[in-house]
Amino acid sequence: MDGDQIRRTEFKEEISALKRNGLLQSLTAGGNVCEQKEVSLEVLQAEAEWDALEAAQTGFQLDDREGLDDTTGCTPLISFNEALQHFQTADLSEYRKRIQPTVRRTGLSAITHFLFGPPRLHKELQEERYLVFAIAQCCLDNAQKVHMRVLQTIYKKLMGAKLDCARYGSHWEQLGFQGLDPSTDLRGTGFLGLMHPLYMVMDLQTLPLARDIYKLSQHETQNFPFCVMSINITRLAIQALREECLTKECNRRQQVVAVLNDFYVAAFLHLYQIWKTQRKTICDSGFVLKEVSVFAKKNPKQLLKRLDLHLMERQNGGGMTGRDEDNQTTPNRTSSGHTKDMNFLGVCELEPESVGELQLI
Repeated sequence: MDGDQIRRTEFKEEISALKRNGLLQSLTAGGNVCEQKEVSLEVLQAEAEWDALEAAQTGFQLDDREGLDDTTGCTPLISFNEALQHFQTADLSEYRKRIQPTVRRTGLSAITHFLFGPPRLHKELQEERYLVFAIAQCCLDNAQKVHMRVLQTIYKKLMGAKLDCARYGSHWEQLGFQGLDPSTDLRGTGFLGLMHPLYMVMDLQTLPLARDIYKLSQHETQNFPFCVMSINITRLAIQALREECLTKECNRRQQVVAVLNDFYVAAFLHLYQIWKTQRKTICDSGFVLKEVSVFAKKNPKQLLKRLDLHLMERQNGGGMTGRDEDNQTTPNRTSSGHTKDMNFLGVCELEPESVGELQLI
């Protein structure tokens, strides 16, 4: 034990003795009141200093442990597939009666849609579509370990943190939520609003893009709330699925979850490119979201193609303009193995959305 440790030990013993003696009973017996107050203040100050010293030592010990093992004392990350399996095995029957999988049309609109609209979703994919809408009605539940792991994983992957963060606090505002509790922003998309960014940060191809978007969201003049914007993109994806804009692609790939995930990332990429190149600010958010919504719903195939080309160019270390992308052959990422095995299931009483102007929620 070195000299500093000996002095700290002696100091702590003196404070303990003062506590046991009722703050120097020998003085309180016949001393003056002013002296008592002075001693009391000195003791309280000494106790505070000692508590601060112990807290600092504890922090150093945590830092040392963190360096030895990144997973020590923290919640393990969760993959998208593991989170998805949680919902696949959960009882979500209570949500089915509230699910409206497609837009209800009547009269001439129904006839026109039947004759000239997109094909119907294959029967074998309809259960997977129900799973998506069921997840979109599930609330964030503090009692569910999987829910908490999803929240922690998104925070760690975007912020570069290794230790868990508190369930409530201003750090969620830094991530782009509107308040101290992320659940309050999920009213329009439910837990699907967390599943989509989870997919984006846990996929090795899309993680760099997620970090680029988050970096732009922290820009001095072009900043925007990352998670709130992400929730708006999830809302757009839900609308596109309900309006059957993605049916043709789902039928072609024989998947719903994977198509919706890629559509979400592609729409977020499209927004990111508009925001960055046109130097948009938070004041432009409603107009940009509207522009992205219209383009994405009308051109889902082109949107997905641009995502594939962006990721391919990124892997090759190059860059490509939007016009160049449209003249290239699309790589076969959307049928690759890492998305093939996905199935989907739920977020909080999702109401049918009218096709109106989008704005940050």
